[in-house]
Amino acid sequence: MADERLATILCGIKLCNPIIAASGTFGYGIEFASIVDLNKLGALVTKGLSREPIAGNPAPRLWHTDAGMMNSIGLQNVGVAAFVRDKLPKLKPFSVPVIANVFGYAEDDYLEVVRALEDADGLAGYELNVSCPNTKHGGIFFSSDPQLLGSLVKQVRAVAKRPLLVKLSPNVASVQPFAKAAEDAGADAVSLVNTFISLAIDIQMRTPRIGAGFGGLSGPAIKPIALRMVYEAARAVKIPVIGLGGIANGEDVAEFLIAGARAVEVGTASFADPKAPERIAQDLSRVVRKLGVANVSELVGSIRWPGSAK
Repeated sequence: MADERLATILCGIKLCNPIIAASGTFGYGIEFASIVDLNKLGALVTKGLSREPIAGNPAPRLWHTDAGMMNSIGLQNVGVAAFVRDKLPKLKPFSVPVIANVFGYAEDDYLEVVRALEDADGLAGYELNVSCPNTKHGGIFFSSDPQLLGSLVKQVRAVAKRPLLVKLSPNVASVQPFAKAAEDAGADAVSLVNTFISLAIDIQMRTPRIGAGFGGLSGPAIKPIALRMVYEAARAVKIPVIGLGGIANGEDVAEFLIAGARAVEVGTASFADPKAPERIAQDLSRVVRKLGVANVSELVGSIRWPGSAK
């Protein structure tokens, strides 16, 4: 039986708990159905979807670090048409809300993917992955220019009838302007953080350990930085913030909620344990009981700074 203390609402979407399986770590969802009880997840976010299929980056694509993982998958995916035709229908028997992650290399790419998804049944919302270079603007990353980000979100908002989440990059000097730009352009929520650009080297070969060179660092190593950025974003905007970065247990979830997140996404933990999102949701029940709160929403933004009134 679901723990009602964990139930929450995100952008009008009812979640049985605030645990969301993160994009790029949970396939299209259906691949995990024989391992995980999908109905016990708050929601799941699909692999990033593009206009056309993408083969991805050369191997090796993953590298285990001392406190996390580097990856450079290269946004491999089947393309939006194949997702709508072959993947999405298989998720209909499940009650878990499905959020489609969308990316592109120009505004038109995002728009075409969202238009294709608008005609499909079974989706609760969209998450825009803006950590891509805009090939029409000299390769400037959508995630590194607030004006470019705002323009993209505004255009997608005009065609998207479902809730619109924007996944922000941590590879910026300050996250607040980007969260605010997304909000001002019509985003219903922001999720952060995406991975940190990183490098690992094989000293014998003197070559990068990742086939594409650089990779994205995730896992426990980034959690303290992710928490700080979630706190900053939550103070900068009125729309919900979804936190991610190194979440592995119920205490981690509580930390993000207290910092200001309304929900969280679990990513790297799923590589080591595919049942991680379900297990973490169960562990959160224990934490909520320990903290003596009637509902997880009581934790959101409840951080107390030293010297402040209790």
